[in-house]
Amino acid sequence: MTVSRNCQLLVLGAGPGGYVAAIRAARLGIATTVVEAGPLGGTCLNIGCIPSKALIHAADEFHRACGFNGDSPLGIRVASPTIDLARTQQWKGGITGKLASGVGALLRKAGAQVVTGRASIVDGKTVHVERADGEPLQLVCEHLLLATGSEPVALPSLPFGGPVIDSTQALALDRVPRHLVVVGAGYIGLELGIAWRKLGAEVAVVETAARVLPGYDEELSRPVLASLKRLGITVHLECAAVGLTDTGDGLRVRSSQADEYILPADQVLVAAGRRPRTAGFGLESLGLEMDGRAVKVDAQCRTSMRNVWAIGDLTGEPMLAHRAMAQAEVVAEVIAGHRRRFEPAAIPSVCFTDPEIVSVGLDAARAEAAGVEIVQAHFPFAANGRALSMEAHEGFVRVLARRDTHQIVGWQAVGRGVAELSAAFCHSIEMGARLEDVGAIIHAHPTLGEAMQEAALRALGQAVHI
Repeated sequence: MTVSRNCQLLVLGAGPGGYVAAIRAARLGIATTVVEAGPLGGTCLNIGCIPSKALIHAADEFHRACGFNGDSPLGIRVASPTIDLARTQQWKGGITGKLASGVGALLRKAGAQVVTGRASIVDGKTVHVERADGEPLQLVCEHLLLATGSEPVALPSLPFGGPVIDSTQALALDRVPRHLVVVGAGYIGLELGIAWRKLGAEVAVVETAARVLPGYDEELSRPVLASLKRLGITVHLECAAVGLTDTGDGLRVRSSQADEYILPADQVLVAAGRRPRTAGFGLESLGLEMDGRAVKVDAQCRTSMRNVWAIGDLTGEPMLAHRAMAQAEVVAEVIAGHRRRFEPAAIPSVCFTDPEIVSVGLDAARAEAAGVEIVQAHFPFAANGRALSMEAHEGFVRVLARRDTHQIVGWQAVGRGVAELSAAFCHSIEMGARLEDVGAIIHAHPTLGEAMQEAALRALGQAVHI
């Protein structure tokens, strides 16, 4: 027998966008139900952002320990470090489990109802749920919020299965591969490829573009390419993965000159990007206006159907958890009668490679395309005391500002730990800061953040330490 239940807001998906929307809406007095088939927190918390950063941290620590197995300028000696990968995976799972439990507690505290099961849309007001306990449920709502996220893109020549794995499986390996081939030199492929190389795998990267991280400008990706070479990762640019060998222990690769060769591979990680998750839950029954594979939304995250909303990866690029969270707040508050729009001046993009990359706002190419005349300046970490004391002298901070008003329109940085500068970059753009504003703010010494101040001063011709 199917049980029926009513609510004001029904959220499909409890990832970063879905659970934030549910919590915010419930706190605003909206009767909210969220449906999720998997663990609370979605891809980001359980099989994406959080576990990948945990694995990266473990790999960094192990690699650092291995670097002390010999002559170190720091005077540290470590003899033959080893890693217990099973314990590492257990530690990583503990982090995601703790955070997922925290999401559940926040939802309960806010008063949002959680239904575990697979949802299927009947119409814009009705959703059928096959619950985990086997008893079907029909949910009727005033507002339907789609927050179903995204999924890895498979390649026709390399369907997932056997030695061919996606990013989720790459995070859960129970042994270090002898030979790992990464197909795709975007941020997901390089983050995981670097981590497994530091854990001891022989790693090769295959990329159809002419350089790694093609989504970032070449000046930012160049230090990452140099790091790949130092780590012993081989990079095959302008090459395509053709398929596995007949024996399944190698990857056939074709170069731009049509030469074909074989790379040995215990595992092949396909990191060819992600796409909005639009299949499997009856989305097509709504007949929503689409933007390619993504659901088209306006500045309040409304779809083409009244009282049906969409947020996060389902709405296309940039597919970032923090974008989904911000959209979630907007939807909850608009439904509650508040005046809100999703029109950020800047959304930070962070690549957790070695070294890290941050990009916020416009770079030179985008500024030129937008017709914005700019002044820009770099400050190298080689001239930053904190960076040198951390053995992190590689990289720089770059600022871009309007030539006429000096209003800051963009920041980019590459170097160790620069992800933590992203908030300050965003603040300056959202607050409409000028070069003079950032240059005059007292920055703590010694910190990496001083490079931000010095870049602004250099753009004004006033830098002190370069």
